[in-house]
Amino acid sequence: MWNKQQSPAEPPAATPAPGPAASVTPISAPSAPRLGGTSPRNSARLGAGLVIKGHITGTEDLQIDGKVDGPISLNGHELTVGSTAQLNSEIHAGDVVVFGKVSGNVQARGRVDIKKDGSIIGDISSARISIEDGAHFKGRIEIDPAKAQAAAS
Repeated sequence: MWNKQQSPAEPPAATPAPGPAASVTPISAPSAPRLGGTSPRNSARLGAGLVIKGHITGTEDLQIDGKVDGPISLNGHELTVGSTAQLNSEIHAGDVVVFGKVSGNVQARGRVDIKKDGSIIGDISSARISIEDGAHFKGRIEIDPAKAQAAAS
C-alpha cells in the first residue's frame, strides 16, 4: 500500500497537468461541401459498418455511409448519402446529397443533388434538383420554389 519513502500521512504524488502538447482535439470527419454556405454546423456520421433499422431523427447535419432501413427526418438539416450507403428510407431534410443508393421518397426544403454514381428510386419533392451525368433516378419530380422561400425564412 505504501512504500518505504511514503508514509500514510503523505498524499500520493500528483501527476502533472497535461500541457498544450498533451491536449486532445476532437477530429471531425471531412464532409461534403455545404450547399447553402460555408458556415460550420454540427454534423454526425454513421459509418460504413453500421446497419440501422428504425426511425432516425435529428437536428444536425448527417452523413450516412452504412445501411439504413427506416424513415429519416432531419428537421431542415443536410443529409449526405455516402458512396457506400444503402438507404431504404422515406427522407425529410433541408438538403440531400446522394453519392450512394436511396430507395424511397425524398422531400427536401432546399436542394436534392444526385451525384455521378448516386441512385434514387422514388419520388422527389424539393425546391431545386441537380442530377449529374451517370446518376440513376427512377420516379417523379415535383419542383416547388415556395419550399426554398419557406426554408430561407
